[in-house]
Amino acid sequence: MTDWRDAPDVRLALNGGYAGSGADLFEAVYTLSSVRRFHPDPVPEHVLLSILEAATHAPSARNAQPWYFVVVREATVKRPIAALYLSAWQQAQRYATTANADADIQDRPGYAEMMRRVDELAHHLEDVPVLILACLDTRQLGPMADSAGHILAPQSAYASIFPAVQNLMLAARGLGVGSALTTVHSIVEADMRGVVGIPAQVHIAALIPLGYPVRPFRVTRRKPVDNVVFFEHWGRTGKE
Repeated sequence: MTDWRDAPDVRLALNGGYAGSGADLFEAVYTLSSVRRFHPDPVPEHVLLSILEAATHAPSARNAQPWYFVVVREATVKRPIAALYLSAWQQAQRYATTANADADIQDRPGYAEMMRRVDELAHHLEDVPVLILACLDTRQLGPMADSAGHILAPQSAYASIFPAVQNLMLAARGLGVGSALTTVHSIVEADMRGVVGIPAQVHIAALIPLGYPVRPFRVTRRKPVDNVVFFEHWGRTGKE
């Protein structure tokens, strides 16, 4: 069987090719955004495997590599996951409305459109070509979790899965595949674990939809770096 790494698009990416495609690290970083609308076209197997292998090259506490990735493509499995996700999203919406939880950002430009797309994804998750459940095995966390799977040191524990998620998303971007980091499923995590048979001590840290985006990638707009970086002391910018 031919090694999937030898596929032309993957080989070019691994060799630093694909000018203008996002395979360049900084282009991928500057154009990585949450994609919530996808073409129905499947993600080829070799592209998917390339993305997943990139995820496994992330750093982790104690170099324990306590991650697993459940790939969901079959409609019969996506359907109950999507139903649970929608339920979780609707619960989160009710809470956010009651508590006015987004009061600090809801007047920002683009907020209403962003939330419309979040809602659209929640209602159409079943149609996304690939769903990735990024899992954190608490049994491999050593002193960061107890024997019952309770996380004792959240910062260290999640530092052992979210770098892998970021690698996955950057690799996807580099190969022209869109993604989004979602965690709203945590409300229904136990039921979602049951759908795919994930052990109780394995935590679904993120659900990542993958597919080719409807809209082209573009440079993201973020806060100016001068507004968020201090040197030597809090509040001291580089201009002082």
